[in-house]
Amino acid sequence: MTQSRLAVTGTPGTGKTTATEHADTSVTHLNDIIHESEAEFTTTRDEERDSLVVDLEAVSTWLGDWDGIIESHLAHYFDVDGVVVLRCHPEELECRLREYNESAASIKENLESEALDLILSEAVHHHGKEHVWEIDTTNRSPDEVADEIMAIYNGDRSPRVGIIDFTPAL
Repeated sequence: MTQSRLAVTGTPGTGKTTATEHADTSVTHLNDIIHESEAEFTTTRDEERDSLVVDLEAVSTWLGDWDGIIESHLAHYFDVDGVVVLRCHPEELECRLREYNESAASIKENLESEALDLILSEAVHHHGKEHVWEIDTTNRSPDEVADEIMAIYNGDRSPRVGIIDFTPAL
């Protein structure tokens, strides 16, 4: 069954933006929208994490009645038909986050989040395992990941969760 409203989510650095830039359908990059209209979509700044606190209800209202793909580490919080959770081995994820000049505290938090399946668990909690797919991006090109996302979007893949385990990386 086609997923007319698909969320692509995952820990920062797993390849969400890069992969969806290669997708062959309409993609809304939520983080760009949020940063472009910060006053409209955020409630405050988390000084400890140096990040914005997003007003999910305001973003949901802005999305309205949409089709396509939404991409963000927050995408699984919205009303969607399915959720793709991009995953990346923590060793590779650490390299990617260092390339993005993330702080040591941010890197540590994101590595722990990835190893503990935090976003996957949230996606399953909000949407049920019958609406969630995992994709390991560790050794895959953006085009390969985009092809897998499009296969899910087009209804050519069955949901699958619990297939990736990074807990030994802790």
